[in-house]
Amino acid sequence: MTWNKSEIREARKKELAPLLQSRGLQLKPLTNNNYLVAEYDDLVVKKSYWQWPSRAIGGNAIDFFMLVEGKTFNQTMRVLTDTLTS
Repeated sequence: MTWNKSEIREARKKELAPLLQSRGLQLKPLTNNNYLVAEYDDLVVKKSYWQWPSRAIGGNAIDFFMLVEGKTFNQTMRVLTDTLTS
């Protein structure tokens, strides 16, 4: 499947906390609207961004699914665009 620039831009900005909770991940609220993702040590999400200090990686919503969950770009876009339209 081919994704246009607008779809990719919107997917990149998808807010992670509610999406991860809807997928069954446990989030612990921290200060300044940050959330610790319990299943991944010290991985912290805020809005559409995340940081995983112990692994020295971070990024946007697309990066989360590709780098953390090991999904392909197309699998990631399906997850993020399905949630954008629902």
